Amino acid sequence: MGRLAVALIVSSWVLPISLVLNRILPEPYMDEIFHVPQAQQYCAGHFKSWDPLITTPPGLYFISLAYVASLFPAFLFTQPASYFINVCSTPVLRSTNGLLAVVCSILVHDIIKHLKPSFGDKKTTFCTVVLALYPLHWFFTFLYYTDVASLTIVLVMYLMCLKKNYACSALLGAVAILVRQTNIIWMLFVACTGVLDLVQEKQKHEDNILSEPENEYFVSNKGVNISSNIKKRRSGNSIDTVSHETSLTSHPDRSSGLFSELQNILLVSWNLKWKLLVNFSPFLLLLLAFVAFVKWNGSIVLGAKEAHTVSPHFVQLLYYGLVSCGFMAPLHFSKSQFASLTRSFVKNKPISVLLWVSATIISFLFVHYFSIAHPYLLADNRHYPFYLWRKIINAHWSTRYLLVPLYVYSWASILNVLGKVQKKIWVLAYFLATAAALVPAPLIEFRYYTIPFFFLIIHSHITNGRTWFLMGFLYTSINIFTMIMFLFRPFHWNHEPGIQRFIW
Repeated sequence: MGRLAVALIVSSWVLPISLVLNRILPEPYMDEIFHVPQAQQYCAGHFKSWDPLITTPPGLYFISLAYVASLFPAFLFTQPASYFINVCSTPVLRSTNGLLAVVCSILVHDIIKHLKPSFGDKKTTFCTVVLALYPLHWFFTFLYYTDVASLTIVLVMYLMCLKKNYACSALLGAVAILVRQTNIIWMLFVACTGVLDLVQEKQKHEDNILSEPENEYFVSNKGVNISSNIKKRRSGNSIDTVSHETSLTSHPDRSSGLFSELQNILLVSWNLKWKLLVNFSPFLLLLLAFVAFVKWNGSIVLGAKEAHTVSPHFVQLLYYGLVSCGFMAPLHFSKSQFASLTRSFVKNKPISVLLWVSATIISFLFVHYFSIAHPYLLADNRHYPFYLWRKIINAHWSTRYLLVPLYVYSWASILNVLGKVQKKIWVLAYFLATAAALVPAPLIEFRYYTIPFFFLIIHSHITNGRTWFLMGFLYTSINIFTMIMFLFRPFHWNHEPGIQRFIW
């Protein structure tokens, strides 16, 4: 019931908004002027044709080709391949993402249900719908960009890993990389979470074995029938197995430090080395193939290499923290969260002072030495980051430094929220994956934040229905504003013909 309800609710806005958008804007816009003609070349069977200005692999075009073929199967047999290009119109290609958005919402529903079995169907459905409204994901549902496909494939890869179908997960990882090459980082993150799950299972199994003799002695002294006790224990073990996926996140051992966790993981991993090698060798092979491709290609991007060179844009990580907390404002800027951070600070005051001061100094250094103003950011006033940069970040030489306390607070709040329900090693893996995905990107593009944001919010233990409602209201308000600006507030450039529109 939950899946069907989610699919119907998401479809209820995807279909009408897509119709309105395609009626007002039937032609390709912004990055679509590259993606749509390239997809149409594939529809015509010209697989050797490639636009050198496209930076991402052709995964989205193959997905669209399969999707269009499923919509119009008769054309495959009754018409020449050249005619197929007429079917691949801009609205039809955009509808690929509309369908993927529905599939993505179902995947989010299944992941939440898997990680949070205590959530009922209604609550899981409601949380899923709220996440489907996340503005950066929602907006690009209606355009032919790679973002929705990228998120969808990464999430299904993660779901397969949670279900311990590692071969399928690795295969989907390859598809994710074919959609967007930076997904290699999220493939590695997913593999790390899979290793942590297996290690946790092994540790829990050993703990159960060690506790069994004591439990049997205790029960037998009470005069309870031993065979009955064995049946109860078997029943209890089956319950443990069902809820194992959440045991790693629901009850982290806060007394253990990061190095202690790491030591335990390495020891258990060594004992499981052959099992881990068999299960995760597909991920390793995929990593080696990707490294070979980058070496052969000379860059991680396919085209326009000069405009997308890898840069040490460390401040991008600070932007992500603040933007993510902004989209989760009812949680991170609430009185309860302030109180939680205060208690954590007071509890370990000497270490907390050292960490906060260090984080502040490092953030100042990032802002001073690693703030990059990409030419695209400075020249293109169609993007919202253009105005954020001019009106806030770079409004005055001091403004960028005045934002540092907000950056520090945002990451402190994120780590605090994750630390309540996740192992420290998991939090570290998430931080490193986010940094690896964002720091090399010289351009401020909020849509790059979508995948790490989804991992963040899905693994944050938000049980308060009011918080979810307020986030849903926030997302809906932003979506209404951005879509109205996009469709009904066009403008013109003096130096270039055509209508321009505001976009993320």
